[in-house]
Amino acid sequence: MFTEIPLERPETPLLDTIASPADLRALDRNSLPQLVDELRHFLLYIVGQTGGHFGAGLGVVELTVALHYVFDTPDDRLVWDVGHQAYPHKILTGRREQMLTLRQKDGLAPFPVREESEYDTFGVGHSSTSVSAALGMAIAARMADLDQRTVAVIGDGAMTAGMAFEALNHVSDVGVNLLVILNDNAMSISRNVGGLAKYFARILSSRLYLSMRAGSKKLLSRIPNAWELAKRTEEHMKGMVVPGTLFDELGLNYMGPIDGHDVLALVTTLENIRDLEGPQFLHVVTQKGKGYEPAEQSPVGSHSLSKIESKRAIASETANTPTYSNVFGQWLVDMAKRDDKLVGITPAMREGSDLIEFSEQFPDRYYDVAIAEQHSLTLAAGLAVEGAHPVIAIYSTFLQRAYDQLIHDIAVQNLDVLLAVDRAGLLEDGPTHSGAFDLSYLRCVPNMVVMAPSDENEARQMLYTGFITTGPCAVRYPRGHGPGASIESDMTALEIGKGRLICEGERVAILAFGTVLTAAKEVANRLGASLVDMRFVKPIDAELVEQISMHHDLIVTVEENVVKGGAGSGVNEFLAAAGIACPVLNLGIPDEFIGHDRPDNMLADCGLDAPGIESAIRTRVDQLGINLAKVISLPRN
Repeated sequence: MFTEIPLERPETPLLDTIASPADLRALDRNSLPQLVDELRHFLLYIVGQTGGHFGAGLGVVELTVALHYVFDTPDDRLVWDVGHQAYPHKILTGRREQMLTLRQKDGLAPFPVREESEYDTFGVGHSSTSVSAALGMAIAARMADLDQRTVAVIGDGAMTAGMAFEALNHVSDVGVNLLVILNDNAMSISRNVGGLAKYFARILSSRLYLSMRAGSKKLLSRIPNAWELAKRTEEHMKGMVVPGTLFDELGLNYMGPIDGHDVLALVTTLENIRDLEGPQFLHVVTQKGKGYEPAEQSPVGSHSLSKIESKRAIASETANTPTYSNVFGQWLVDMAKRDDKLVGITPAMREGSDLIEFSEQFPDRYYDVAIAEQHSLTLAAGLAVEGAHPVIAIYSTFLQRAYDQLIHDIAVQNLDVLLAVDRAGLLEDGPTHSGAFDLSYLRCVPNMVVMAPSDENEARQMLYTGFITTGPCAVRYPRGHGPGASIESDMTALEIGKGRLICEGERVAILAFGTVLTAAKEVANRLGASLVDMRFVKPIDAELVEQISMHHDLIVTVEENVVKGGAGSGVNEFLAAAGIACPVLNLGIPDEFIGHDRPDNMLADCGLDAPGIESAIRTRVDQLGINLAKVISLPRN
């Protein structure tokens, strides 16, 4: 049991010999427990140096070793769900010495990426995709007549999403060779890993039982009534001691639950079922954060870890300053005290969205629907129809998964639902987690009001504005801290569709949407430009844009969202419809997926930091032959 994150690379003599799973398979199985200990120790060291997810990875160390030991990867396909649990997989598949580059530019991705390794068979970031993807691979293998085994590893949290059950429902209908492994780290069912459950799991996966079952089926199938009676008897016996009836009914051969931290038992079980024909389902019980005492005591709090050195630096720089998520959490509690019809909803993001205090103070009005984004929106729609006022705390990248529900169930009916869209903008986990598209996909939906605060106080006031406004509203804000604005305890509604002119300049006007205002201010001061905090992406402040166009030679829009279809496009559309011919420069995220890196580096690469914004404006000014009132170069690092 480890109690601290090692600050120096630990001694891992056995792990150091593993350059690929082929090396792992060459080991004597009795050496696997030592490899497990070394791998867990090395994982703790790596995450301490780089930051990242580690609780889930600690929980699947034994399972990862056993899978690569038994299956002939990469020829056999191994599909990880979500990707939080894939760090041990990366270490064992030739990337051990690259692990210190995790989440750095041009370094290893924090999730499986097909371009990174042949062992990463499917790119993942969002949950509940593994069974569908693995099923597609298994079907393709059968079409090509390949002797290839396919394994999907899915967590119990990911099993709460409808997509996982849609895939499982299809598996039995297709009948391909597919093993689904349920990595179950829920505390409530760990008690099932007792003597009887272990014994029954060994029996169900043993070659003797499986061969006898196949022989009995062949013999008794000739006597329909006898076979039906035997089949039902087996199902009832299994249902008495294992929770697998549902999966059996779906047409999968259920086995388990078994101890996911007994690497030798895992190897034996996987060897027993590796060559079975048809769909198989293995239930493995693990403990999130296994082997690291603080994570075992607090599996939720240890879901991920900040880089140790930077964590200390950040703490000193941002002491006592709230994040945007904190602002939302406090506003939700304050608003709930005022309005007993407020209901808070989240798809498994209680801690990340800072709903802890709300859930404790208003448990009867708090609903964590698990990883079920589609359900969360339609649940809110049902609440709104009956007069409740739901607020959904959801990450930008996860809202993408419920787009039909947003349109069909909420917007078409013009229901009073507030979306608190967290993690908007670029995130260090890369394209699967960055909130780069929400302004584009939200502003095209009729009846929507879309707001983007530039600081913490605006976030609070916009949340209030959205809550009291009729119809669906969205307030999108980034992860982390803002510029440090003073937050007013009072709540004041903003006028819908109205921006604010911050300073008047000449020739160039910068229209900033959201938190890019901080960088835009710096540029406006240096260029003598006008600056507008637009506040509303939809409806756009048409009157203010028209006035700006009449008194400036160039309008510049800036947003931390893709340029295509974004807030700047809304400005373009208005000018075109009004017949106003004013040059416009749209700055935002380019038409490409931005790789993982530190967010400030990502912004700089997209030209959305102050130097990048100024450079783009100067280039366009030169092209147009505009003479700026001030010519002051911004110093670069």
